[in-house]
Amino acid sequence: MVRTAVVTGASSGIGKAVAAALVAKGYQVIGTSRKPESLRDEQRAPGVEYRALDVTDTASISTFAAGLDVVDVLVNNAGESQAGPLAELPDDAVARLFQLNVLGPVALTRAVLPGMRERRFGRVVMVGSMLGSFPMPYRSSYVATKAALRGFATAARFEESPFGVWITAVEPGQVNTGLRERRTKYLTENSPHTTDFTAFMAKLDQKQGEGITPAKVAETVVRAIEANRPKPLYAVGSAAPVMFLLRRVLPRSVMERLIARSYGLSR
Repeated sequence: MVRTAVVTGASSGIGKAVAAALVAKGYQVIGTSRKPESLRDEQRAPGVEYRALDVTDTASISTFAAGLDVVDVLVNNAGESQAGPLAELPDDAVARLFQLNVLGPVALTRAVLPGMRERRFGRVVMVGSMLGSFPMPYRSSYVATKAALRGFATAARFEESPFGVWITAVEPGQVNTGLRERRTKYLTENSPHTTDFTAFMAKLDQKQGEGITPAKVAETVVRAIEANRPKPLYAVGSAAPVMFLLRRVLPRSVMERLIARSYGLSR
């Protein structure tokens, strides 16, 4: 049986790598992009059918979902990276981020769940971030969206697993993609955070440039999809096994200081 997978944000980075990996595994893959007609050849994963979807637009989500026949696998990958001091984040920017990173994926998930339940099979993967488990300064809005996405996945899997539908979260650490060039940054003129923010972002960009490849994340996503009983959470990159072990054994205050120090901040 050939299963159908939908991968959002499939024209670059992790999404493109996941789409390509699923094609290689024999899946029929529908990848999404806001404007698929404008994609260059190098942005398209071979063998993937690209369709239009803007997860910030409820009408676009409804139209896209209505055009789907059978969806066995949904990988919610589309998202935006955002940085800035909490006090200086514009309200509309935070609202847009939650719509893109959380509310859109949740709406799309809700749209495909009835069919998955009816067929007694389904896999939904929320692509989050290890920041959801290890928050960092100047990433509060982004951290909150990824923690929320994991929360939806972890809670809803209790509801859907009796029907053969498993929802899971994959948290990558630092990944070397073009996301850091597209990250939206907010910092007001003469901000008291300028020195720390500048140092933090320089270190963050350096670490992301040294991060794992999108293909490595895709391997983890595929492993979660093909597991008979997927785990609630998969983490990959940024020494994930060590980090999660330290989180279990060290006080939160110590973890906070270690994270700050690794990014050039003194606490």
